[in-house]
Amino acid sequence: MSSERISALLTMLERGQDSALLRFSLGNEYLGIKSHDEAIRHLRCAIELDRKYSAAWKLLGRSLAEKGREDEAILVYRDGIEVAEQHGDRQAAKEMNVFLKRLKKKQNG
Repeated sequence: MSSERISALLTMLERGQDSALLRFSLGNEYLGIKSHDEAIRHLRCAIELDRKYSAAWKLLGRSLAEKGREDEAILVYRDGIEVAEQHGDRQAAKEMNVFLKRLKKKQNG
């Protein structure tokens, strides 16, 4: 199922329908099949297209953490929390704070 969704999303991208939502969707699908490098690439694009996209920040942090790039994930979560708070997305900020604390605890302990 996921490969079919990825194929459909890539077709949309090839047609020039690029958007933050499309890139987020691709990142989410790639993360679902543990293709972290592709997930990270598309999620970074989502953020470039819309810096206020809190869900993309959160998923990018998760992708980086799962890939073992914890230092980068920490930086992404910090930036994502700031963005979410600036735009009133309290739930996303709260979730990223939890993930950030877990990562820091893992690194320290």
